[in-house]
Amino acid sequence: MDDLLESLRLYWSGEFLAANAFIGLNLLGALLLGMAVGYERSFNGRAAGMRTYALVCMASTALTIFVGFAPLWYGGAAQQSLPDATRVVQGVVTGIGFLCAGVIVKDGLTISGLTTAASIWTASAIGVLLGVGLYASALLLAALCMLSMTLVHHIERTLPGRASFEVTLTFRRNADRRLEELAATAETHGYRVVPGSFSFSFSDNHPVWRFCVIALHRSRSTSPALLAHDLATSEDITCFSIVPMRN
Repeated sequence: MDDLLESLRLYWSGEFLAANAFIGLNLLGALLLGMAVGYERSFNGRAAGMRTYALVCMASTALTIFVGFAPLWYGGAAQQSLPDATRVVQGVVTGIGFLCAGVIVKDGLTISGLTTAASIWTASAIGVLLGVGLYASALLLAALCMLSMTLVHHIERTLPGRASFEVTLTFRRNADRRLEELAATAETHGYRVVPGSFSFSFSDNHPVWRFCVIALHRSRSTSPALLAHDLATSEDITCFSIVPMRN
């Protein structure tokens, strides 16, 4: 009984309390940095917001920092040899990979969630840096991550580029359309059909064509609304959709 009371008192000794306080401060810092990084995603209406990023960053910190306090495990009764921290980091990265895969969505030719997945992975790296005590590097990585999702996005929009769209056309049952005709129509509006992007199917006995078009030049391409207007006036097309390809 005395041995049990003595082991319980060890958990409330100065060394143990100092270690818990130090870990708690690191977790608080991980919470704040994770929330800061996740605010951009939350502001833009993404599924993964401040809470997700804060939890990922704190979990990565907790799973990394506790390795440095191995002599205090189980009230000091654990082995004194220091565990391999790189194996812990490997497990953290693997676990976060499953979460990142869950936010990537593929709908036809459009893939979304890539930026969110990459930023969640970065949040885990921020937590690992905090866990091993590289605070300046963690702050810098958090700042660079926020800049890459805000400032770099605006720079990307100002640089010369070409927009791409996924087009889905539903034809009348007996409509006679050729790929060459579609390609010519797209070129009149300043778009080029991407080779190898065609997908053909049938829905309610109507042919459905799905393909991707890319603007030949941003300043010389017409708006998708004008392209939609031409498609709406076609007698052979019963239904269509034009969706920007996002990531």
